[in-house]
Amino acid sequence: MFLIFSATARADGSDKNDWLRVEVHGLNKALTNNVFAHLGPLPDSDVQRRAYLFNVSDNVTAALQSLGYFHGKNEQKVTRDGDGPWLLNIQVTPGPAVHIRYVDIRVDGEMRNDPAFNQWLVSVNMRPGDVLDQGTYEEVKSQLLSLALAQGYFDGKYITSRITVNRDINSATITLHFSSGQRYHIGRVSFDGSKLAPEFLQRLIPFQPDAPYSTGKLSALNSALIETGYFANIKVIPEIEAIRNDKVPVRVQLTPKPHDTIDLGFGVDLGNTADNNFQPRVSLTWRTPRLNRWGHSQETSIEWSRQRPKFLTTYTIPLSHPLDDKLQIKLGLLRDKYGVTQIYDAKARDFTNTGQLESTKGLVEIIRQQKLHSNWLLGYSIQALQESYKQSGTEYDPQFVLFGVGLQKTVRGDNTLDPMSGYRTSYSVEYGDPNLGSATQLIKLQARYLWVDTFFKKHRFVTRLDLGINIASDSDLAKIPPSLRYFAGGDSSIRGYSYQELGPYLDTKTGDDVLREVVGGRYLAVGSIEYQYYITPTWRIAAFVDAGNAYDKGQFKPVIAVGPGLHWLSPVGPIKLDVGFGLNKTDTQNRQWRIHLTMGSVL
Repeated sequence: MFLIFSATARADGSDKNDWLRVEVHGLNKALTNNVFAHLGPLPDSDVQRRAYLFNVSDNVTAALQSLGYFHGKNEQKVTRDGDGPWLLNIQVTPGPAVHIRYVDIRVDGEMRNDPAFNQWLVSVNMRPGDVLDQGTYEEVKSQLLSLALAQGYFDGKYITSRITVNRDINSATITLHFSSGQRYHIGRVSFDGSKLAPEFLQRLIPFQPDAPYSTGKLSALNSALIETGYFANIKVIPEIEAIRNDKVPVRVQLTPKPHDTIDLGFGVDLGNTADNNFQPRVSLTWRTPRLNRWGHSQETSIEWSRQRPKFLTTYTIPLSHPLDDKLQIKLGLLRDKYGVTQIYDAKARDFTNTGQLESTKGLVEIIRQQKLHSNWLLGYSIQALQESYKQSGTEYDPQFVLFGVGLQKTVRGDNTLDPMSGYRTSYSVEYGDPNLGSATQLIKLQARYLWVDTFFKKHRFVTRLDLGINIASDSDLAKIPPSLRYFAGGDSSIRGYSYQELGPYLDTKTGDDVLREVVGGRYLAVGSIEYQYYITPTWRIAAFVDAGNAYDKGQFKPVIAVGPGLHWLSPVGPIKLDVGFGLNKTDTQNRQWRIHLTMGSVL
């Protein structure tokens, strides 16, 4: 079936032209557009008009043949309209199309056994049976030559490149014979503009000395340099003109970041606490990306808010590899709030919220994190902390020294700000013992899993599962500080409830009053499934179900929340507005709803 399409030529985006109007009839849209492309711009003078009309037949024939129609016929009729523009009417009969009978792509030289060439060959979109398209043919030729240059075959050239058309049987044979020659290798890599130690920079090179040349390897070097955070500008330059002994020298021009940067931030927490107060936040972050020639760095952040002020400084020391093996020393002081505190109101015969369980924590932590060959991140740490809090009318001030080990892996299906697919999984174990400086014996286990996938381009699913357990003596639970217990609630837990407000509670008699406190549990089980639908490439709607809770032995009471969401995929990452509706009335919370506004990718 051949769809007929008629069109009138446009000049400068308008139908108006003082000298000529052109109409083409009898072709489909693709052929019509190609005819106009070959005819070129409309004339601006009488001389140009006569030259334009003289070449019409040849240009139309060339347009048809470039898309595989070698039996086309065209008739032109020119109508003169006084002093107005002439009308050129072109009636075209394309005739039968020429189909590709055979495609002969042959490569000689080292490139023949290059996996990159075989991968490209599979993807070539020019197959026997296709209608001949000379534009596609030229594109394939260009792709093969570009691939050769990208893989280091700088002497590559075509021995034969032709299209043979048999008009009698409307078939074409395509022949591409390419001689790649030898493959060049990467020579010495030199760095300019950095005060980092040369041997430190050499460890960032992600390929072996004398490796076969490829632009992919140079891109990997560029990415590694960006990931360090040391540089404001990076240029990786292969010096092709300086090739010696089949080796390509590489020069890297580096512009360091400023020695110190200070970022100021302002934000608000609206409805992020159990009392739903408006909470302003002011933060200051001081970064020194390079303290010495060995790449040491520091980051210090101070955040003020009435509910959760904090101070945290981190000193980072690269070890065997600047990116894949790091030692971090952290020092922090922070205050946080957990759960809900309530007093029984005898008149209302119900509990009234009075605040939250507050704690002040100081910590010192040493962490070593290494990237394994399978892209797992292995971390092990020693953390010393002291936390002060008041629970059930009793003041606590326990100290813990925790020894931890963790594994984490993140896989992203693409490099966009919001990947269409991927997953992240993490596992951790922490151990504290009275003989090693802890207030009580504690084994803390955690496992987290998040999975993202998209089906039929528009249907995206996000699921997550968080599990945790604290193994400790029943008599010592109160000595475990709130920061080491498990709570639920919040935009990354159970939406519809505020941050860390869900969990088991204790009732304490204080005079004539009854104090009820959500103190957190020794177990955690929270899961979520979310469906997202893309309305446009930058907007999507969502629906989710979150369920689970933090709990103690024999006290598991799952909380369920559902709700819709609206997500904008902004240039700086997704911005998500979710509204969660709690379906359960718990002993400390009525069924409620809450708005959650978050930014950033889940991966």
